[in-house]
Amino acid sequence: MDRMSGPHLIRGSVALPEAELAWRFSRSSGPGGQHVNTSDSKVELSFDLARTEALPEVWKRRALERLAGRLVDGVVTVRASEHRSQWRNREAAAVRLAALLAEATAPPPKPRRPTRIPRGINERRLREKKQRAETKRGRSGRDWG
Repeated sequence: MDRMSGPHLIRGSVALPEAELAWRFSRSSGPGGQHVNTSDSKVELSFDLARTEALPEVWKRRALERLAGRLVDGVVTVRASEHRSQWRNREAAAVRLAALLAEATAPPPKPRRPTRIPRGINERRLREKKQRAETKRGRSGRDWG
């Protein structure tokens, strides 16, 4: 039962390389009762983004740039301790890392092209504005009382 439930895909056919993942286990705070004193259920998963060969060069550059604030010497680390079982925390950490890398390696969005306001809409707005001004102008200067 040392293998995980399968390759965690980042995007397309690119998956997290099992050989490049570094696992650390420690005691987790949280639920567990007496069991929590003896089990190392908290998981830290580290991935050396700067030295990996598993990602295409373009993706790697993009991820290094976008995750710069999270990296320590080119290594990205995720933690999981929400489950009582170490196995489930391992799964959660791997899924979290794959999702993080998928988001960081995604291509940048296409630049937004500003929409043009149709001439008819602009003309109607100005016409209504003039009409409103006329209405208000007609109210002043008269003795209503």
